[in-house]
Amino acid sequence: MQTRFTAEQLADPDVAESETILRKCVHCGFCTATCPTYVLLGDELDSPRGRIYLIKGMLEQGEPATPEVVKHVDRCLSCLSCMTTCPSGVHYQHLVDHARHHIAETYVRPWPERAVRRLLAFLLPRPIPLRFAMAAAKVARPFRNLFPRILRPMLDLAPRRIFGPSWADRPGAFPAEGARRMRVALLTGCAQQALAPAINEATVRLLTRHGIEVVVAPTGCCGALVHHMGQTEPALAAARANVDAWWREVEGEGLDAIVANASGCGTQLKDYGFMLRNDPAYADKAARVSALAKDVSEVMAAAGVAAPVRATGQTVAYHSACSLQHGQKVRTAPKDLLAKAGFTVKEPAEAHLCCGSAGTYNLLQPEIAGRLKDRKVANIERTRPDVIAAGNIGCMTQIASGTGVPVVHTVELLDWATGGPLPDALKETAAFARNDSVTAP
Repeated sequence: MQTRFTAEQLADPDVAESETILRKCVHCGFCTATCPTYVLLGDELDSPRGRIYLIKGMLEQGEPATPEVVKHVDRCLSCLSCMTTCPSGVHYQHLVDHARHHIAETYVRPWPERAVRRLLAFLLPRPIPLRFAMAAAKVARPFRNLFPRILRPMLDLAPRRIFGPSWADRPGAFPAEGARRMRVALLTGCAQQALAPAINEATVRLLTRHGIEVVVAPTGCCGALVHHMGQTEPALAAARANVDAWWREVEGEGLDAIVANASGCGTQLKDYGFMLRNDPAYADKAARVSALAKDVSEVMAAAGVAAPVRATGQTVAYHSACSLQHGQKVRTAPKDLLAKAGFTVKEPAEAHLCCGSAGTYNLLQPEIAGRLKDRKVANIERTRPDVIAAGNIGCMTQIASGTGVPVVHTVELLDWATGGPLPDALKETAAFARNDSVTAP
C-alpha cells in the first residue's frame, strides 16, 4: 500500500511503525473472510482491509478522527483473526491500537459514552470496587428497563454470585510438590479475581502438583482493558509497574516463565517489549518480560500433564479464545493437554470466529457481541458437550450467558483430573459428579 506521510510525521515512532505496517498491505482481501464483523455485517468498512484504509487516511491527514472512522474502528473486536489469515504479515494489532490512541486524543465522544468508558476503565482493573459494583448490579438487575440503554449490558453480564478475595491472589510463594522443576510468576489478573477466583486457585494447585514453584508478585492489571480503549498512558503505567514487580524476581531467584491464565492478559504481556520499546528505562526489561510470558497451557505442555486420577472421558467442547489462537498463536497445547488427561475433546465449527467478548466489547457493542455469542453457542452446542472449556475469563463469561452447558477454565479440568476438587460449575453435572471420587485405572 502506498503511503504519503511527511518527514515530520515519520519522526513520531508510532507513525513510523504504522507506516511500515500499512506498506505491507497488498489489498488482497483474504482477511475479510475471517473477520467476524465483516461476516456478520457485510460492510467493507467493517473488514480489516476497510479499516486499514480509514486508519491510513486519518493518520496521513493528521486531523481529528471523524464519526465515520470512530464507528468502524469501534466495531473492531481486536480478535486478530486477520493476522492469522494475512499472507503479507500485516501487524494489524499495532495499527489498530495506534488508531484507538489517536481517536482517544482527538475525538470527543458523546458524554454518555465518555462516562461509561471512564467507569469501565476505573472498575474493571480494580477487584475491590468491581465486587461492590457487581453487588449493586445484582440488586439493580430486576429494574434494568429503568436504566439508560447504554448501562443495560453491564447489568445483564453481572454475575449472580459475588466472590471474596482468594488465597491464591495474595503476594507470596507456593512451593512445588516434590523436586522443583521450574519457578514461575503468576499474573493473577484483575477482573478475574472478582469474577472467578477459582481459576487462579486451580492454576496454583495444578502447577505446584507438577513440580512448579509459583510466585505471586505484587502486580496489578496487565493494562489490556484500557489499552484497547485507546488510553495509552494508563496502559503503559500498568506495564511499567508489572515489569518492576517481576524484575525483582528475575534478579532474585530467577524465573523460568511469567504465566498468564487469561489469554487476553497473556497477549498483552507478550507485547510489553513493543509497548515500552521507546522507554530507555524499561525497553530491555520489558523485552525480557515479554520473552518470559507464557500461557499456562504452554507451561503445562512443557512440564507434561500427569496421568488422570479420576475417570475422565467426558466430552469437552474446547473454545479457542481469539487472544490465544490469533494473538499468541497457541492452538494445540490446550486441546492436547485435555486429551492427555483423558477427556474427549471436540472443537466446534467456525472456531476461528470471536465469541463477541473481546475485553469490553460486549459492554460497548452489545448488539454485534450478542449476535456473535449466539452464533458461537449454536456451534458449540452442536457438539453435544458435557462441558465447555476455554482459556480466557471474558470468553467464559460471554459464552456462559448464552447456554446452559457449564463453562470452566481449561486448568480447572486439568486440576480436577489430576487430583484437585471438582469445579463448582460441574457439581450438578452427572457426567462429572458420578466420577468425582472414582480412581482411574
